[in-house]
Order: sequence, then C-alpha cells, then structure tokens
Amino acid sequence: MTMQGPAEPPSHELSRLAELHGVATSYSPSPDRTVAASATAVTLALAALGVDASTEQATRTALAARERELAARLLPPTVVRWADTESPALAALPAGTRLRIETEQGETRSSADRLPPGVHRLTATAPDGRTAEAHLVVAPPRLPTPTARSYGLLVQLYSLLSRRSWGMGDLGDLAELTAWAGRALDAGFVQVNPLHAAVPGAPTDPSPYRPSSRRFPDPVHLRVENVPEFAHVQDPERVRGLLERAGRLREAVLDKDALIDRDAVWELKREALELVHAVPLGPGRRAAYADFLAREGQALEDHATWYALAEVHGPDWSSWPEGLRDPRSPETARARTELMDRVDFHCRLAWLTDSQLTAAQRTAREAGMPIGIVHDLAVGVHPGGADAWAQQDHFAAGMSVGAPPDAFNARGQDWGLPPWRPDRLAESGYQPYRRLLQALFRYAGALRIDHVMGLFRLWWVPQGHPPTEGTYVRYDAEAMLAVLVLEASRAGSVVIGEDLGTVEPGVRDRLRERGVLGTSVLWFERDWEGDGRPLPPEAWRADCLATATTHDLPPTASRLTGDHVELRDRLGLLTRPVAEERAEAAADAGEWLAYLARLGLLDGAGGAHGASEEEARIQAVHRFLLRTPARMVGVWLPDCVGDRRPQNLPGTWDQYPNWRLPIADADGRPVTLEELAGSGRLHALLEVVRDAGSGGRGRQAPA
Repeated sequence: MTMQGPAEPPSHELSRLAELHGVATSYSPSPDRTVAASATAVTLALAALGVDASTEQATRTALAARERELAARLLPPTVVRWADTESPALAALPAGTRLRIETEQGETRSSADRLPPGVHRLTATAPDGRTAEAHLVVAPPRLPTPTARSYGLLVQLYSLLSRRSWGMGDLGDLAELTAWAGRALDAGFVQVNPLHAAVPGAPTDPSPYRPSSRRFPDPVHLRVENVPEFAHVQDPERVRGLLERAGRLREAVLDKDALIDRDAVWELKREALELVHAVPLGPGRRAAYADFLAREGQALEDHATWYALAEVHGPDWSSWPEGLRDPRSPETARARTELMDRVDFHCRLAWLTDSQLTAAQRTAREAGMPIGIVHDLAVGVHPGGADAWAQQDHFAAGMSVGAPPDAFNARGQDWGLPPWRPDRLAESGYQPYRRLLQALFRYAGALRIDHVMGLFRLWWVPQGHPPTEGTYVRYDAEAMLAVLVLEASRAGSVVIGEDLGTVEPGVRDRLRERGVLGTSVLWFERDWEGDGRPLPPEAWRADCLATATTHDLPPTASRLTGDHVELRDRLGLLTRPVAEERAEAAADAGEWLAYLARLGLLDGAGGAHGASEEEARIQAVHRFLLRTPARMVGVWLPDCVGDRRPQNLPGTWDQYPNWRLPIADADGRPVTLEELAGSGRLHALLEVVRDAGSGGRGRQAPA
C-alpha cells in the first residue's frame, strides 16, 4: 500500500487527538492507495467540533483533557441496544452498577432487558459513586424485508405536468399518478425527488438537493384548487385571473418549449395562498390545524419565523441584523410577535402541504400499492436556510460536506452543505435526526436516503479551502442506524440507501444487516473484481432497488445511442477527444446489448405495440432487471416515452437547464400526465415489466 499526501501531515499528538474525536488523518480512494489529510484540514475539523489544536501546546492540552474525559466516563451520551443483542456500552459498566431507566412510555425500569423500542433516559450509578446519564436507543434488530417483489416508477415531480398543473408538477399530479399506476399498471410504488422546502427568493436554486429545510415540505408543490378554503375565496375576478395566469404558465412549458419556471409558479401560488389564508377555517379544519401546530411545536415555529424574517431581511440569515441571527434571542422573539400574521401564514402552508402529502400516500395505498410513495432525503441543507438557522448549534460552523478526489473527479467536490456535528447529535439523543425522520415517515411508504454513506462518515471541507483539503469525520453509525430502524419500523416504512460510488468497506454489509436496501444501477453493475464484464443477473444482490438509470444519469435511450456523449461535447464538458468518448460509450452499450442478446432478452421484444429497435432494447434492459433477485425494480418514467434529456447534468450550472425540464418524448416534445396514461410505448414497456416480473404486488421476493 502506498502513502502519499501534503507536506504537512498531522503530528503524532494531533493524530491521536483527531482519532479520539472521530476525525480521520488519512483516507483510501482505492484499496492500494492511502492519502494523508493535511494538518490544516484536521485542525480546522477539530475546531469545528470545539477542540483547540491550533498550537502544539493547545493540542497537548486538548489531548490530555480528552483522555481524562474518556477514562472517567461511564457511558457515552447515547447508548444503543438492539433488541436481540446486549449493548457493549452497558456490558462494559463496572460490576454492581445500578441502572434506572425512564422509558418513553413513562415507566421506570432497573434493567435494560425487554425494554420497549424507543429513546429512553438512562441513569447509571457505579459502586464508586460515579454517575452518568445517557439517552438509550432501543431498536428492533432490523427492518422487515419486503416479502413481495414490487416494481415502480421513478419521476422528478416538477417534471410531471398535467393539464391541471400551474407550470410544474404538483401533489395533485402525484396523487393522480399513484392512483393510475397502482390501479391500472399494478405498480407497487412511485419514487420522487426531495420535496423539501426551498430557499426563497428569485432566482431560486432549482436543485431539490440543497433545500432550506429538510424538516418541512415545500408549498410550491401544493395543488391550490385542492385546498378546501380556495373554493371560498371572495374575489372571483382575482381567482379567474390567477387561473388564467396558471394556464399561460402551463401552456408555455407544454406547448411553447419554455423551461419550468419555479419562481414564476411560486409567485402565482403565493398570491393565491395569500387569498386562501384570509378565508376563516371551519371548526373541524381549525381543530386539525391546532393539532398540527401542537404536534410540530418549536420546530414549526422556528421554521415559519425564519421564512417570515426572510421576507424582510433576505434569505441568508448570516447577513441579518445580529440579534436576529439567534433564534432564541429577545430580538427574534420581538420580531416573531411583530410578524405574527406572516408566521401563521408559513405555519399554515406547512400544514396544507403536509396534508396533501399525506393524502397522496393514502391515495397510493388505496390504489393497492404495497409501498406507495418513496420520498427522498437530501444529504444536507443550505447554510443560509431555515434549518441551519434554527439548529445552528447542531451544525459544524465553517464546514461544508463534499467528496474527496477520486478517479472520476481529481478536484474533489464541495456540495455547500453544512454537516451535523456528531458530538451534538449524540448529546441530544439524535433529536434533530429523529424529528426529521418522524416527519418524513408520516407520509412515506419508503424513504430513499441520498448518500447513505453519510450515516457513517462525511467529507468535511473547510470554508475557503478546496475539496482536496478536506478530511473525513466519523459519525456513530450504530446510533444513526438504530434511530433510522426505530423510526422506520414504527412507521412500517421501507428504507433505501443510495450507496453508489466509493463505499467504505463493510458499510453495505452493515446496512443490509439492518434491513436497509441498497441501490443498483445496471450500467455500473460489472464484475469489477473479475473480468469487468456485465454482472450476471443471478449475481446481483437481492436487497436493493434495481434501476436502469437515475436523475443524475443519461436516460436509457440516450445511453444506448450515445447521445449523452454528444450532449457533453456540445457543452464543452469532455476531458478527452470526442472520438475516444464515443468509442468508449459505444463499446459499453454494445457489450451490454450483446449480453442481453445472449440471454435471449431481445427475442420477441415489441409486442402488439410494434416497438422500434430502440424500444426493444429498452424493454430488454428492463427484462434483465427482472431477471435479478432485486426486491424492488424501478422504471425511470421518462424512459417510458423515449426521453433523451437528463434531468440533471452534474458539473454544469448555466450551461444546461438542470431540474427545469418537463418529461418529453423522443423528439423533445413535452408529454403530459394525461398523454402518458394513453401512451402505447409506455404501456408496451410496462407490460414487459409486469410479464417478466410479478407486477407490483403478489409474488414472493427471493429469499
């Protein structure tokens, strides 16, 4: 193994201090190569954790303090006990230690045996008089494995316009899609992009993966006409004008080749929702709203306060007047009172959006879907947004999440998302994480976790430094997994981890052990430890969601034809001669097609629809996915109509309209939800999926 790194590696004492705080001093981009982290990166990561290592003396002092703390500590701040195993932390307590456990259910116990699932309060008293208090997470040993294989549709919701949308897909469209897909297509689930609340202000960052808040959903997705109070707005002229403007936005995207304009859609919906807010709630609706306010408590009040303050001071809280930068300051309390009506407006929007999300999941289950809607959890939040303001004591100041350099990106990546502090999470019993999961699981039949490796470690990049100058910081994976399994089990939800790319050894095994499914994309599934050829379907893992593509990859038609290379060439994104790129892409697609032919999956393709050669190949790709033991098989909805345009082209900003394209056919013409329902090409592909597999429900998944 070779070791390389910058000229100033950490000293022995700094390395030891970093180890005791979970900060890595090196990383391995490949099994045969280790790269040392710089002393600067390690020192800054420690500083973000409240540890001073700025000088040799400070480092020695901090190291001695940490070693004394750990030597004297009876228990870590959060203790994990899987229901089927003894907790190592409890087993390590001195003989004769007395336990007192206050359970979530209000009981008091003196033993950790047979505790109900939950997050309990634990007090330990050792024979020498030392005491310790900790949060005790008791979780089921694993999530239930889906017993029946299901197939489903993958879609970016904003891209799914119907003839009732206001310029972008909404929750009414989602409910319509799930009802149709479940009843008419026998689909088991629909997976969507993150629907987290965005940072306000034009131009809004269109990426759903850099939200203001992951805790609350974005009201831009509301179907305004489905809000009961909209029917009682006492201004018919304004309502008529709003609907006419909504029609023009919709027609511009569907009929005039315009991009989806989220800002214009929100401006229109906000105006409509202001009218709705003026309509008094009936007694039943008022009671439901009061219940929502009580359930969400301080978190909702903070969220709505941030949005009310952003209307006055702008969407980056770090530039607000100093007193308002603290959510608990007297200045913020006064401002909240002064802006009471605006705070209530944003609370009401959160309630309405939560209600429509819940209704969409209910519609999916009533349509017979065993899973329903699969929601997506982004890896982080915008540093200037609502969550970063309200929970700033849980975020690492001056740090951003990213990825180290690798074979595909020599410069590394900086995603601009502040990471959670693992120490503060543990001290709080993982409360922010738990509340986030509880909120999402209320309306999610399954949850996809973007960059699930972040439960184990994240690459921290100090602000003002390139991603190459970062380092990994470790989280308590047992606690993160235990909370995830606990909350998903309570909700009866499936969990899917996006584990594509470089994954630390052992991570996939630990996720599988706890019932978390992985993500397998056809083009990446090769025998990398052998001859590098396409991985035979029987060699695929069963515990996964298997797909042909994702929102960050070319659609299948583009991959098979090589159009994705031409697109990147036109945008000047290639780092090699275009001829080399074309040849490599053609060889990759050709090898897969030859393998599909050898398996007989190209035979008889097309069916009654009379598929073209391209359609037959796309059908064969999906036949292959059904040959694997994957418990879930996802079909990218744009693939059903031959769309060639990726929804997101990594590495671009202004060069490409990321996150702003409607679903389109092979000629680039937008296709509405109504047209999708009548598409012969779509039905031919999904009939293949249903025939080759088991349909959305009913057949046992492989053991």
